[in-house]
Amino acid sequence: MRATRGVARAYILAVALCATLCVLPALRPGAGTPWTTLALLTGVYLLCELPGRWPFFGSTLPISAGSFFPLLLAAAFLLPPGAAALVAIPGSFAGRVEHPPAAARRVWRAAQLALTVWAASRVHALLGGPAALGGSGAGRLPELPYALLPACAAALAFSLVLSALDGSILAAAEQLPVRRAWAGLLPRALGPHLVHGLAGLMMAVLWNSSYGPLAALFVLLPMYISCWVFAQYHREHAAHRATIRALVQAVDIKDTYTRGHSERVGRASVLIADELGMARDRVEVLRFAGILHDVGKLGVPTRVLRKDGPLTPQERRIIELHPEYGHEIVRGIGFLGEARAAILHHHERLDGSGYPYGLTGREIPEFARVVAVADAFDAMTSTRSYRRGRPVPAAVEELKRCAGTQFDPQMVRALARGLERHGWVSSAVTVTGAEVPGARGEGRGAGPAAAGDPVPPPSPDGLDIGASER
Repeated sequence: MRATRGVARAYILAVALCATLCVLPALRPGAGTPWTTLALLTGVYLLCELPGRWPFFGSTLPISAGSFFPLLLAAAFLLPPGAAALVAIPGSFAGRVEHPPAAARRVWRAAQLALTVWAASRVHALLGGPAALGGSGAGRLPELPYALLPACAAALAFSLVLSALDGSILAAAEQLPVRRAWAGLLPRALGPHLVHGLAGLMMAVLWNSSYGPLAALFVLLPMYISCWVFAQYHREHAAHRATIRALVQAVDIKDTYTRGHSERVGRASVLIADELGMARDRVEVLRFAGILHDVGKLGVPTRVLRKDGPLTPQERRIIELHPEYGHEIVRGIGFLGEARAAILHHHERLDGSGYPYGLTGREIPEFARVVAVADAFDAMTSTRSYRRGRPVPAAVEELKRCAGTQFDPQMVRALARGLERHGWVSSAVTVTGAEVPGARGEGRGAGPAAAGDPVPPPSPDGLDIGASER
């Protein structure tokens, strides 16, 4: 929530009122609430949330209430619905809040989780889950595998209610369409919540067994470690994206002729990779390669990148250094892997007339051959201030004409297949003369090479010294 608008405040109060109504039955005299179990689970959940507020731990521990969903689901399996809902409230109020308004967020989180746990416990009870868990007092063993059915159904209810409430508050606070606010929430949450449900079931079975609550609490340790590792992975991935975004923005600011070009080359590279059947981890690295292929322009003088008119031989040699500059910039970024070679070699040609090293055929790394095709395709289909972009079919035909000399035919065919399947939205952004001082219709040359289009030998330049590569 960027701002707690009136409708969002009203929605939070409504959910809080519903949560209050859900927990009231557990507080009535004679309700038979198992207070010892309730107090122990509530205390453990509270202890799990408190470290996130300590400065020493706050940057490394998972901070959201979702870190300990297995414990909440165990409460849903072990307690009546009203009592299970109570377990979530103290920890939710005590947990760390990242953004203001803190009070509204704490009330929302407590009410949301109380309702969610209540729903999960209700579904579990309706399907006979408590009886299926057995218990040491009755001398019965858990009814496995039947106990899995109410547990999984409860986890599904947990995921459905939590996703519905998440989407609803997003729609209320951000004034988004409901469909857009809910889009993707349930599919992303369902898998993890089912895993949490199985962990909660394990806790509940141990809790009711002769081993008792202490043994059940040991389940928390591996679950916490797995949550910590998962949180660290997401932090690292976010840092990777931030690094890539900063480098791309720096290039776009310096070379306004090709603004947005890097992102589109990354998208076209993924299109090719998908057709080649690359593993998903390699596809992600290849996307980084496409996005960062021109990062070496940061080392090229701005006057050369923005020059209005043909380049001199000396300026061409300066431009041809940008792959090496790019490689130097990213060589210390470990997560880029194969992308570093693509940044260095994406201007090599199959016939050996490319740069910087004149590699031929399979000597050119696979990622570089993919990025070369994606780069040329976007250069041809993008509209610039000095020329209009080519239609996609015309660009594909030009790539096919240059396949075998400039481009890898396999990569060209993969792009063509990908475009047939998914289509392509060409760049509609035109860089104006106001953005590029001195830009004119004839600026930077009027022929195909200046426009960034691939041309077959004997031209040594082709795409490489065109406007798209300044």
